[in-house]
Amino acid sequence: MTIVAVSLKMYFERARTLRYCEEVARIAASVPATAELQMAVYTDFLTVPAVAQRLAGASVLLGAQDLAPEDRGALTGEVSGADLADLGVRTVEVGHYERRTVFGEDEQMVAAKTRAALRNGMVPMLCVGEPEQTDPAKAAEACLAHVRSAVGQAGTDAPLWVGYEPYWAIGAPQPAPVGYVQEVCQALRAGLTELAPTASVVYGGSAGPGLLTELVPAVDGVFLGRFAHDPAALEQVVAEALAVQP
Repeated sequence: MTIVAVSLKMYFERARTLRYCEEVARIAASVPATAELQMAVYTDFLTVPAVAQRLAGASVLLGAQDLAPEDRGALTGEVSGADLADLGVRTVEVGHYERRTVFGEDEQMVAAKTRAALRNGMVPMLCVGEPEQTDPAKAAEACLAHVRSAVGQAGTDAPLWVGYEPYWAIGAPQPAPVGYVQEVCQALRAGLTELAPTASVVYGGSAGPGLLTELVPAVDGVFLGRFAHDPAALEQVVAEALAVQP
């Protein structure tokens, strides 16, 4: 299965978000039913119900960009994973670099949010990465430490998307070097064999059109940001995903 996921972060106003998601549904409708392709779009909380309507019937997973560590309680301003799931959210970002650094989420919080996503039947897009470019083996071990902390030493058999986003490549003009990403993701995949055997590894970090072709088979897909906020760019990545399938 090839994954093509895109996060809108907080770039768009509401009307543009809805138009974009209508385009996502249109693109998904053009994908052959036999294709091993899974699309996902991570929108902001306020547009989740309206986006769910626009994606109804489309083979696209509705994603949220965050969730609360608990389903109920005195957590002012937070959003329950139970409520997100009830609205049709099927995947959720956990542990993104911005959540870890700007909002101060530590490993304990990331683990609690990972558990919240799993118990509510949502696939975590567990974001991992190293702070600076280093030896690929060391980078992979840093990422595995993130995963191990999030799912526990016993690991998990639940569906899990591991979004490899080297911190130094997020927001950069270009993604991390192809060879570097391939080495890190191959080592990461090997380390996940026992820890999370059903996990998929996707690359983010300034990912855009043209990259997936270069990274396969080291990755199972891409996690896109601003370089796919033009629907035409997203459509190009989807075409790549179809072309690289066996």
